[in-house]
Formats: sequence, structure tokens, C-alpha cells
Amino acid sequence: MLFCDFDGPIVDVSERYYRTYRLGLSALQTIYQTQHGKDLPIEPLTKKQFWQMKQTRVPDAEIAARSGLPDDAIEPFLQQVAQLVNHPHLLRWDTLQLDAAQAIQQIKQSGVRLVLVTLRQPEQVQAFLEAHSLSQHVDQIFGASDARAAHLNRVEQKVALLQQAIAAQQALGFATHNAWMVGDTEADVIAGQRAGIQTVALTCGIRSQARLTQLNPTKLTATLLQSVQLVLTGRVLQVA
Repeated sequence: MLFCDFDGPIVDVSERYYRTYRLGLSALQTIYQTQHGKDLPIEPLTKKQFWQMKQTRVPDAEIAARSGLPDDAIEPFLQQVAQLVNHPHLLRWDTLQLDAAQAIQQIKQSGVRLVLVTLRQPEQVQAFLEAHSLSQHVDQIFGASDARAAHLNRVEQKVALLQQAIAAQQALGFATHNAWMVGDTEADVIAGQRAGIQTVALTCGIRSQARLTQLNPTKLTATLLQSVQLVLTGRVLQVA
């Protein structure tokens, strides 16, 4: 049994998040010009700078400040980002992570049940999987009803969602004692640890290796494919 997050392990959201950040700055600049008749002293970060800050969990308010926004403009900027990040014209910038399709296909071929546990809305997840011909390889999706949940990434919400997913699998007659939780954030690792299952933290997502190492996951890998190969190897050894 493999429980897996969606954003990070399967989907690269870095371009969407960066474009949201830039659009948020542009929107705020327009508002500020209208209200005050002058420009904000904005200095946008490069995508590399922005993503490194996200990976090391620099608060969004600090990212805004480092982009040149004055204190009174930071909260309006954060509100703009929250409103924009899940807009359909930005969701199209989500891309499939390298080797993610191969990883999902390997899971299916090995007879391991794949359950996605994500703070994204299930319909968004389903649409992405269908667009990449992967929906038939996923057994079940547990998601959030709030479109803002994934961006906020609340730990307790992920903990509750994984517990719900595990209970549902057990009710269907599936064993979960050897299950794994795979994800790229503290929410995923903590959720797996609290559920008493093994965890794999991925460094291809929105948290750095140094940050993830502090969480003491069972294993640490770079990609979903590496995680799947690790889990499947352990499964073969257990069967043998």
C-alpha cells in the first residue's frame, strides 16, 4: 500500500507558484499606482531565488519584503497570491515531475495499491491525471474541499486526511501495516509518522533536503521513481 502526496512527488508546481508570485506583484503595483499615483519599489526575485526560499520555508511575508514591498503592502500582496494561485489559467503551468509517470506505472504493474492523499481538490487532481493518461493507475484520491488548502499546507489537515484514507482502506479489507507515505513536505512526513507508517521524503518538491532531514523520515530520496523502487524492493524482501 502506497499513500502519496500529489504536488511535489507527481506534479512540479514551481512554475505556477513563481508566476503567481509575479502576478501578485504586478496586481499590487497596479493597485498602488491607482491609489497613490506612484510606483512601488518592487525588485522581483528570480525563479531560482524564489524557489530556494520556498524550499527553505522562508515565510511568504518575508519573501514579499525581500521583493521590495513596504510593510503596508505585504498583507494585500499575500491576499492577491491566495486568490490567484489556484486559478485555471495558472494551474496549466503545473507539469509532470521527471519519471513520475514511470513510477506510477511501476506501482500499478507491481500490484501495489496507490492512494493519493493531497490538499488539492480531487477534481483538480483527476483532471491532471486524465490529461496525462495516468488516472487508471490510481486507486483512490483523498483531497481537500478548500481550494486554498494546498497553498496553506496545514499539517493537522494532512494528518486528518491520511487517517481518513487509512481507515477507508482498512474498511475495504486492505492491510495497511506495511504501508508507506510518500511526500515532499513536513505535513506528509508528520502525517505518516503519526499514523505509525513508514515515510519517504522527496527532495524534488517544495522543501530542501536539509529541511526534510530534520523531520527524520524513514527514507529520503530525490524522486518518486526512486521511492517506488525502494518500496518495491522492500516488499519483495518481505515476501521472500
